[in-house]
Amino acid sequence: MPQRFGRPGLLGAMARTAVVAGTATAVSGRVERNAARRDMERQAQAGAPQQPPPGPAAAPAAPPADRVSQLTALAELRERGVLTDEEFAAEKRRILGG
Repeated sequence: MPQRFGRPGLLGAMARTAVVAGTATAVSGRVERNAARRDMERQAQAGAPQQPPPGPAAAPAAPPADRVSQLTALAELRERGVLTDEEFAAEKRRILGG
């Protein structure tokens, strides 16, 4: 049989593709197993499974704008002398819900 030079035939190309794909699959599987093993070792060294750190604390809720405007209006009424200090304090408690 004469020896062939140049590009491989169809079977040669398929065989080469199968070898490359098989090698890539084996390598990626090994990488995943090694990563999983390292993670388990790190958790074992830490003593317990690590939990993700808590998220940032929620900022205190700012008073709604209508409350602010009501308190501003109350302060103006007290400055004008329409409300006494006791009336101002009572209305302020009512607005703030306490």
